[in-house]
Amino acid sequence: MELPILQNDYNFNYQNELTSKLDAYKKKFNQNIINEIVLWKVNRYALLNEKTLKLLNSIKANEKKINIVKTKSVLSALINTKGIQLPMASTILRFKNKFIYQIIDQRVYRLIYEGRELKSYYGSSREKINFQVDLYLKYLDDLRRVCIKEKIPFEQSDRILYKVDKRINKDKKIKNY
Repeated sequence: MELPILQNDYNFNYQNELTSKLDAYKKKFNQNIINEIVLWKVNRYALLNEKTLKLLNSIKANEKKINIVKTKSVLSALINTKGIQLPMASTILRFKNKFIYQIIDQRVYRLIYEGRELKSYYGSSREKINFQVDLYLKYLDDLRRVCIKEKIPFEQSDRILYKVDKRINKDKKIKNY
């Protein structure tokens, strides 16, 4: 059997920067390179530009009070990055500073908002990004209220409430964001 291979089939165009990096990698494999290969395979590699990295690094790990203006800038830049949507952006922020940010996901959202589903908002229009930023800031406020009411530490709330939802809603399906 002869395959119908065309000249254009030789032009592989997929995650170009990461593909080039992985193709050129000649060192001993470690967990970091394995992680990058996995991210390449599932098409989840998010390459942040220098401006976004600088904004992200302007958040200090030990800050206790949220800076709304800075948060809006950082979150907007993250969401505007290919491969990053609100749940991933909130995850990055949570690992940057757990005292002011927590992960927004289907489970905790459903728990806080009495069964409502976290909707996805694909697209990088200014309107959609602003909507997601406002949604996340409201979520953080509501999460803090739940933490006070339930007497749980905010910095552990995403993990605690995730487990609570898994336990009490184990028979209910989660829709992917």
